[in-house]
Amino acid sequence: MNVIVGNKLKKLRKAKNMSQEEIADYLNISQSAYARMERGESTSWATHFNKICALFEIKPEILVSKNEEELKNYERESDSVEIVNQLSEKIIEQYEARIKELKKTIKDLKRKE
Repeated sequence: MNVIVGNKLKKLRKAKNMSQEEIADYLNISQSAYARMERGESTSWATHFNKICALFEIKPEILVSKNEEELKNYERESDSVEIVNQLSEKIIEQYEARIKELKKTIKDLKRKE
């Protein structure tokens, strides 16, 4: 079970683009203690079970299930969220540029009055 959970922890961490150190800080443990969890050498993941599920925004059964399909679904959802976030950022940048242009136009019009 430790190896199964460890592999999932590694996949979840990478899907979130987080380092082992960042996860360890969140769990208030050392980076090496977290690395042992990912390698399946430690059972301490059970102590941090709720915090891990909260961090990765997963249902508890995803972490302990032997079914890899549930994790793959989570990874696909994470990819979709990342794409939406990137698109949102681009749209915001475009709106900010447009607002800047409009402010300049308003300023120019006021000067002409």
